This record gives sequence, structure tokens and C-alpha cells, in this order.
Amino acid sequence: MRALANQTLARTNYEVIVVDDGSRDATPAIATDRGVRLIRRENGGPAAARNSGWRAAGAEWVAFTDADCLPARAWLVELLRAVDAAPANGAAALGAAGRTVGYDSKTPAARFVDLSGGLDAERHLSHPRFPFAPSGNLMYSRSALAAVGGFDERYRTYEACDLHQRLRERADGPFFYVPRAVVLHKHRTTWAAYWRQQYGYGAGYGRFMLDRARDVPWSIGDEARAWRELFGTGIGSLRPGDPNRRLLERGNFVKRLAQRSAFATTYWNPAERAR
Repeated sequence: MRALANQTLARTNYEVIVVDDGSRDATPAIATDRGVRLIRRENGGPAAARNSGWRAAGAEWVAFTDADCLPARAWLVELLRAVDAAPANGAAALGAAGRTVGYDSKTPAARFVDLSGGLDAERHLSHPRFPFAPSGNLMYSRSALAAVGGFDERYRTYEACDLHQRLRERADGPFFYVPRAVVLHKHRTTWAAYWRQQYGYGAGYGRFMLDRARDVPWSIGDEARAWRELFGTGIGSLRPGDPNRRLLERGNFVKRLAQRSAFATTYWNPAERAR
């Protein structure tokens, strides 16, 4: 919260809203002590928490970051500069995303995220079909969020990708990548923690693909091919070689195995299909 309070943007020009989604630590006391606006709710998940935050906001531009993030002092200024520079004769800007880099990435699991660009918004936004930006360094216009109802609260993960697709379907305005808007992120430090995170992402991706099954069909044959490719990746990761290359290959196998396992469990689950 200190990083948010110390932005180079004039303090009178923005408000800080902390959504406490059922925490068991000192979050409420810290927020109260810092004098920021506190919204308390009970374990609704990230999508529901973010919806509570932007709906309470009074400004047109709403920037999102997460509890494991540390925004640089010029973060808000750089994001706002990008959207304010949108051509006056074109559609209003949809939003912007900045560059997220690892903080104190000393363990193999954390180093892998940096090496692989796991939170690289520029890379994610270049996806040919489903571009999006990670939610820890992201800004949208409040009116655009309101037009689509915000984040889909069925999602516990992958909600940022789902939201971005729905926004793109509804609005024609540009979305900017702003490398000078930097946020530091504390990556998962152990492989077990990273596995749990990626397993959650895989479940969210399964939900995402179910919602788009008519446009992007996925068959049992597709699933079998994905598993064959995955095990080929696993065999390749056992080869000796440069330490960074080995870390990339082995970390990528852990990531893909966790996501694939969760995707299959979600996508082929009758209860999830009913949702």
C-alpha cells in the first residue's frame, strides 16, 4: 500500500481501494492505518473481488494490481499517459497494461517465471486469437467494464483473459502496452506452489474453452494429441545442456503438466459443463 500511496500522480487525482476477500492476516488493519478505502467480503474469489473494487471506484479509469505486486512510482502516470494519448478522432481507448517483472527471483521456480516470460503482457497481448494482459498490471475504462458486467465471477482463474475477449467484442477502442508502467511481482518460490498456481490456471482455461466450445471445438482426439505432445516435452526436458535451457524446459514441463491435468478435469466434467 505504501507503493500505491507514493505514486508520482498527485494524490488528489486518484483513490486507493483495497478489497479484502476474506483474508486472515493483518490486511484490514494495515489498510485502515494507511487511510485507504477498505471493502471487506468473504472469499468470493479474484473476479468477484475486482468487481467490488471497480464498482466502488469513482473515476473513469480503473487500474488493477494484486497483493503480491509492488507498482513502481510512475505506474499510474505512465498508464494514464498512454490512454490520454489516444487519437481524438478515433474510438475511446479501452485501456492499457504495463510490464511486470520478478521481484527477488532467487529460487529455480521463480527464475523460471522470469526466463519464460510468464507474466509478459506484451507476449500475451500478441496472441493471435485470445490476447489479454495479466491482471496485476492492468487498467480499463470504468464505462467499458460496466458495459460487459465486469469480470465473470464463475472464474477463479483466467478471468482476465475472459474479460478482455468480451471487452474486445463490445468495444473498438485501442488497448496499449506500456513498458514504462512497471510492476514488480513476487513469483511462487517453490515448485509445489507453482504447480498449484498453474493447476488453477488450467482449470480456468478449461472453463474459458467450455464457454467458447461452439467457436473453438475441442475433441477427445485433440485432448489425446495434447497429452502426446506433453510427454514428448517431458522426455526432451531430461536432456543435459545449458543450465538456463534445462530450467526452461523442465519448468515448462511442470507448467504444461499442471495446466493440462486441470484442463482435462474441468473441460470433461459434466458439472462444469452444466455451469
